[in-house]
Amino acid sequence: MTIISSITTISLPEQFNATMAFLDQNIAAGRGAKTAIYYEGQTYTYAQMAEMANRVGNSLRALGVDMEQRVALLLLDSPQLAATFFGAIKVGAVPIPINTMLRADSYEYMLNDSRAKVLCIHASLLHLIRPIQSQLKYVRHIVVVGLEGQTSEQGTMQWHDFERWMQRGAPDLVAAETCKDDSAFWLYSSGSTGFPKGCVHLQHDMTYCTEYYAKPYLNLTPDDILFSTSKLFFAYGLGNGLYFPFAVGASSVLYPGRTTPEHIFQVVAQYRPTIFFGVPTLYTSMLALPDAEKRFDFSSVRLCVSAGEALPADILRRWQEKFHVDILDGIGSTEILHIFISNMPGEIRPGSTGKVVPGYEARIVNEQGKPVEQGAIGSLMIRGESTAACYWNKHQRSKDVIQGHWILTGDTYYQDVDGYFWYCGRTDDMLKVKGQWVSPAEVEGALVAHPSVLEAAIVGVKDENDLMQPRAYVVLQDGVAPSEELVSELKDFLKLRLPSYKCPQDIIFLPELPKTATGKIQRFVLRDSLVF
Repeated sequence: MTIISSITTISLPEQFNATMAFLDQNIAAGRGAKTAIYYEGQTYTYAQMAEMANRVGNSLRALGVDMEQRVALLLLDSPQLAATFFGAIKVGAVPIPINTMLRADSYEYMLNDSRAKVLCIHASLLHLIRPIQSQLKYVRHIVVVGLEGQTSEQGTMQWHDFERWMQRGAPDLVAAETCKDDSAFWLYSSGSTGFPKGCVHLQHDMTYCTEYYAKPYLNLTPDDILFSTSKLFFAYGLGNGLYFPFAVGASSVLYPGRTTPEHIFQVVAQYRPTIFFGVPTLYTSMLALPDAEKRFDFSSVRLCVSAGEALPADILRRWQEKFHVDILDGIGSTEILHIFISNMPGEIRPGSTGKVVPGYEARIVNEQGKPVEQGAIGSLMIRGESTAACYWNKHQRSKDVIQGHWILTGDTYYQDVDGYFWYCGRTDDMLKVKGQWVSPAEVEGALVAHPSVLEAAIVGVKDENDLMQPRAYVVLQDGVAPSEELVSELKDFLKLRLPSYKCPQDIIFLPELPKTATGKIQRFVLRDSLVF
């Protein structure tokens, strides 16, 4: 079955630089004095951001950075990250926002794989780079935010203090003559195995995500203030916190700190955002914070958004009861850049990912690549113009995943008679029990509905007859103690909600679940661990 949504026509000129749509157009529209970014108690206007980006672009050129050359950004969420991202694109270079939560070996791989000539890094992260400095084959310049004028580093690389370096660049800059199909930026995917893959995104990709999803689903206006708890180096966060607000002249709250419930509520209270972006694990932990709805004012938020993993129906229900605002659940990916299936305001089906975003097409296929019947579980394929051109230096992997106009997402889904899509899990997480498919997401959602359960993860284990059975790993709410009586209670609870073959025979209590930096549960870690 192929779901073809109504197509939104987007016409872009052949010569197109993304900064025209997300930076320069705000100045042309007379929004230069409007606040673009709230950051650490300060405000930055669109005129200031445009000047910063221009100065960065000119300073990159002064370092010898040419069109299509890569610039790595190992930066905390900040105006400096935003200015460097747009400044690099404006001169035709290719910025690469990099996850700040990785280990040194990952940075060595990505910096060498991308052949970045310039690394822009925050001073607090330098300890991650110093051990691998001698192994970096292509980096020639390191520009440090927060270096405060100290340039004492030695070696073959040239070190620069960001503020002094930026100020040497002229404040005016004409955008490079890129075309809409030129490379604009890369994002490294957070694969569950092996090193991450560089997704090559084009100049037009951000525009498609904005026009297909952000404007119609979020109803953005210049009066909105957006706050994304997912960082800008994630595809999800990059749209939420940077190019979505910049597309309409809205404001963005950039927060460089740790994403803890207490801190997030404090940021909301301080800046009064109207749209809030999170992931299911964050919504869960915010709900678990005692009396949060009484201690913090969340009333400025008119809409919440969730992505990363399926949002359990019970989490949505509890959130609506406590904070009186909806959460739009959706699915996106690094490869497709942002959300391509989503619920809509006024059309939320709890537990479902929603319907295809107009402008994209969806297929659910079997192991042979043939469309399945409606209601059957299969692998999700998506077609849309925001899809990355390829994986850098990964020709075979590009062919395996990007199949002509379609991309294989690696997620399993089924679609109901009303057109709503229901997430079943990653392809390699699905279980076949007694000849029938079991969705980890479905069982986890049923477990989370129990008042004692905070989080849950389902993996497959072989029994004494070498047959697959589901096993549950459960994190309990604060104040709830593990016990054999609770295990029996949870099993009885599930039997009322699920067929017997989907009910786990083993329930293991853990203090926390292993997760990626984006908050996704790493079921493969549990599957491969010795936790019994």
